[in-house]
Amino acid sequence: QVQLVESGGGLVQAGHALRLSCAVSGRSFNFFWYQMAWFRQAPGKEREFVAGLSRNDGSTDYADSVKGRFAISRDNAKNMVFLQMNSLKPEDAAVYYCAANFGPESTSPEEYDYWGQGTQVTVSS
Repeated sequence: QVQLVESGGGLVQAGHALRLSCAVSGRSFNFFWYQMAWFRQAPGKEREFVAGLSRNDGSTDYADSVKGRFAISRDNAKNMVFLQMNSLKPEDAAVYYCAANFGPESTSPEEYDYWGQGTQVTVSS
């Protein structure tokens, strides 16, 4: 079993930055077994992929809407995953979720096995 706990959400003005953190725990958890990703869900919308981190080589993948502004990273020693969000826009406002996928790598939320409880990000214009 894997537990994910997000933090770092809040209210921020458009154009500013925010850094989300995800603390990962679980017996024998190892980043080399899981693809890690951030998703988000705004009211009335489906949950969407934001950024992913490959288990194989640590390569990253981003939704087109956040490319060049967001960066996903991890700290293997601390079992932490981060999402640095720069130049935030009002349309980035959502609940952000950290997720872990044990199977073939994917950007589809249905393929992810473990989820955090989410952290709210609000962006004022």
